[in-house]
Parts: sequence; C-alpha cells; structure tokens
Amino acid sequence: MTKLMSVRELHVKMAEAEGAKASAALKAREAAEAEKKAFIDHLLAPSGLTDEQVSEKASIIIERAMANGLTSVQVLRFPNHICTDGGRAINQVEEGWERTLTGIPKEIYEYWKRRLRPLGYHIRYHIVDYPGGMPGDVAITLSWG
Repeated sequence: MTKLMSVRELHVKMAEAEGAKASAALKAREAAEAEKKAFIDHLLAPSGLTDEQVSEKASIIIERAMANGLTSVQVLRFPNHICTDGGRAINQVEEGWERTLTGIPKEIYEYWKRRLRPLGYHIRYHIVDYPGGMPGDVAITLSWG
C-alpha cells in the first residue's frame, strides 16, 4: 500500500525542489557572468596577431559574406563599457570617437585605417541595442558596397 505524505512532508519536498531550482539558476548566472568577464578580459588584452594573420582572417570573413551576396558584415559586437566613455561618443557620432576605443576594438579600427581603408573598405562602429533606454552593445560593421 502506498503511503500518502503529510502536508508537512509535501511542503518540505516543495521547499527542497525550489531550493534546487534556485541553486541551479544561481550556478547558471555565475557561469554566464564568468563567461562574460572572460570575454571582456579577452577584448581588453592585446590580440597578439600580426597584420598578416588579421588579413587572413579578414579575407575569409569577407569572402564568405560576398559568397552570400552581402556587401557588409558585422565583425564584432562588444559591451559599450569597453570604450573609455561607455560608448557615448560613438552614440553621438562625435568627431574623435575612435579615441575612446580600447583593446581589440581599437586594434580592429587601427588595422582598418592602416590596411583596409586604402583598399576602399568602410568601417562603422554603432550602438546596436538600448537596454532600459540606455546605450548597450557596440557593433563593428565592415562594408565594401
């Protein structure tokens, strides 16, 4: 014969289940935060790539986009706080906005200026989302059309 649990036992089981859910959610949130921090740390550190290595990567990205009929491609999306002003100058399209760049986003701009601009490519840094009405992530778009 199956024993029915008391209401007290049911409450204990429900509390245990809720605790397990909360614990799993906390672990997932912590893992996401650690991943985000690692990504930001990666973006802020020098890439260590030579112009030749970057050219090889850029060529692959551009050729793949062209094969799909595109005339532009988003190269990178990064949090606005990587910029020294939180992306304000980019959002306002202020002259000298590129001086607010740091890390890999700055390396990409400098590579474009040095190697791609002379070949006719265009680059655009722009805010792509506005969480809570405030500027969020910045995207880097390379175009040739």
